[in-house]
Amino acid sequence: MDAIISLMLHPRLTTRFAANDDSSGWFDPVYPLTLFFAFGIYTVVQKYHKKHNSPIPFQYSIPEQANPEWKGQVIPDANIGSHTENTELSSLFPIADRKFITAFDPATGLHLATVSADTADDIAHKIDLAKEAQETWRYTTFTQRRRVVRTLMKWLVDNQDACARIACRDTGKTLIDAALGEILTTCSKMEWLINHGEKALRPERPLHNSWSPILAGIFAGNGVVLKCSENVIWSSAWFVGAIQEALRVCGHDPELVQLVCCYPEDAQALTRSPEIKHITFIGSEPVGKIIAQDAAVNLTPVTLELGGKDPAIILPNTDLEKWSSVLMRGVFQNMGQNCIGIERILVQEDQYDALYEILSDRVKKLRTGSVLTPSAEGYIPTIDCGSMVNGSRFDGLAKVIHDAEEAGCQVEGVGDSAGKEYQHQHLTNGYYFTPTIVGSVTKDMDIANIELFAPIALLMPYETIDDAVDIANGTRYGLGASVFGPDQDECLAVAKQLECGMVSVNDFGVFYVSLPLHLPFGGVKSSGYGRFGGPEGLRALTNPKAIVIDRFPRIVQTSIPKVLDYPLRSLFWSWYFTSGLVKFLYGDRWRTRIAGLLSVYRASKQ
Repeated sequence: MDAIISLMLHPRLTTRFAANDDSSGWFDPVYPLTLFFAFGIYTVVQKYHKKHNSPIPFQYSIPEQANPEWKGQVIPDANIGSHTENTELSSLFPIADRKFITAFDPATGLHLATVSADTADDIAHKIDLAKEAQETWRYTTFTQRRRVVRTLMKWLVDNQDACARIACRDTGKTLIDAALGEILTTCSKMEWLINHGEKALRPERPLHNSWSPILAGIFAGNGVVLKCSENVIWSSAWFVGAIQEALRVCGHDPELVQLVCCYPEDAQALTRSPEIKHITFIGSEPVGKIIAQDAAVNLTPVTLELGGKDPAIILPNTDLEKWSSVLMRGVFQNMGQNCIGIERILVQEDQYDALYEILSDRVKKLRTGSVLTPSAEGYIPTIDCGSMVNGSRFDGLAKVIHDAEEAGCQVEGVGDSAGKEYQHQHLTNGYYFTPTIVGSVTKDMDIANIELFAPIALLMPYETIDDAVDIANGTRYGLGASVFGPDQDECLAVAKQLECGMVSVNDFGVFYVSLPLHLPFGGVKSSGYGRFGGPEGLRALTNPKAIVIDRFPRIVQTSIPKVLDYPLRSLFWSWYFTSGLVKFLYGDRWRTRIAGLLSVYRASKQ
């Protein structure tokens, strides 16, 4: 501070000479004092903003199950109902007529927890808690909401290793998949809310992973009730707990966010509740239809992000080696359990053999396993692909691949288990499916029309670009897509013909990550309707209200002209006034408008 004051009082800045020659130089204190006070005001403002905007550090305990060295009980053939088959998992829960859910690591079969499933009464109580907390939260400022999001963002960045390990433990995915699909995308959405959320929600003249809908919901001033999948209750409870703790340390009611986990037959207590004002559902098409029907009982708005069969069109003369890594990531990230994962790769006939060779060679080298299972030497092996969430669809996947092979398709994968469940040498209780490539697939095959949601790459040859577009649009789905080619303009022309909600050109899934202008996310056809993310998604979580006021109320205010006042004095002059007003406002020529203005004036004098 002394150095700053000295600088402001430097003679070169402060000396000025009098206007007449006989005056001597003197120090004018106004200039340095002005700078001093300006700096003081700036400092006060900065301290104010720091006090009200800076994230608040908080501690949130990490469960021991997240430690790779953790040893738990192994459940053979683990499923969410394993507690009913194994008394060791249910002996601690003797409550009659109470349902429970077994949480387990699908990569190892390790028991994580046995959790009480919510009943209809539990769900109604949680809705009431969120509703009560929202009565206060709705009046918070955007500055207060941004601080909660900043607090969560700092916590997530500081604890990303623990968050990734917890996601891996409950879903079987790899650390890289957790980092890209969970942490990076969530941070991206939080950054967009911080920088642009207020602009999307503030009044205008005239006139969108479990965290994503929660963050958007609370930023829009809502309370949130999250219904998670029964397969991820363990990690979901921990992540929601972190949000509640962030709300608490920022001085708000943590009950604003509630977590519900129940069996499907009990979910109507949530989807048919008159207290729920908006539903965002991410999942399968059959369940989405049920939710839409339930929501119709109370005319509850619904955003549905359902299945996908996303195509990647490889245009003629594309550098296949250049884009092969993007294709591999698009298909095999998170073992294909990705709503916007690439399920169909369409390649021109002349380049089909080359691409099949490139991809099949890389697929055979993929390593499958668990990143939370250290080797005997104590190190964690490098894993490309994790496990599936469960094994309930393995028989169906194997059948549809077998049918395609019988119809003449090429099938290749790791070892001799291509297109089948992968029997891991060490992790015998994990749910693994062999990364597989299926070639020469035609558009009429079941495998080309059913959402696989699995580590399976389909190669479909086409003859002309029109054929490629026809194949790409040939399913009932329309979520995302990719177009690759040497000419971006040609790629764009093809992208515009695709029936889907989002397209990446020479890339995969970038529409899911925040850009300078965050993009709305959603599909068309059987992939659902509505959008989350971006201004459109954020506004969908609000009920817009139009308020009309006089701009200069002290000068002029809206009133009813006497010629239009009830009871009408004269039908002739009333019509003369209104017809003249229409001419004045909307006439196509100045002569018509002037004539209309004269009619208005004349009628108003009657």
